[in-house]
Amino acid sequence: MNEKATGRRTTKSPLLAAVLSIIFPGAGSLYNGDFGRGIAFIVIFAGLVTLQTRSHVQPFAAFLLAGFYFFQIFNAVHQARVINLASSSEEMEEIKAPARPEPRGSIFWGMLMIALGLVFLLANFEIILYENIFDFWPVIIIVIGLKLILDAFRRHQ
Repeated sequence: MNEKATGRRTTKSPLLAAVLSIIFPGAGSLYNGDFGRGIAFIVIFAGLVTLQTRSHVQPFAAFLLAGFYFFQIFNAVHQARVINLASSSEEMEEIKAPARPEPRGSIFWGMLMIALGLVFLLANFEIILYENIFDFWPVIIIVIGLKLILDAFRRHQ
């Protein structure tokens, strides 16, 4: 599955990647050629803006939105620097493209995502209210913490 890379890659401007990400979140990743990540960033940004404008969780959603906004800018700059570092290598022919990782999944994370999706779906149809959902968001952190502790105990045994 390892393929040899040949030729020189084009370089990317970290400054341009940052400016594009500032103007339109996700555009920096699109500029760097990472289309999946760029589209995901656009969808996440739109979802966070919608969450902030349609629900009454203003402080929490604003922190999430601000954190994500700055993260995607720094991520685009980092991606551009990594691309430039790889293209500046003199022995580009010797560098092997990494093999695709084996698919893996987690029942816990799958169940958590399904549960959150169902809760938000019920909130969209106003069966439950967003205000009530966000009163219980610390439960998610507690459940994830318990899972991490359980995994640590399993590794030690």
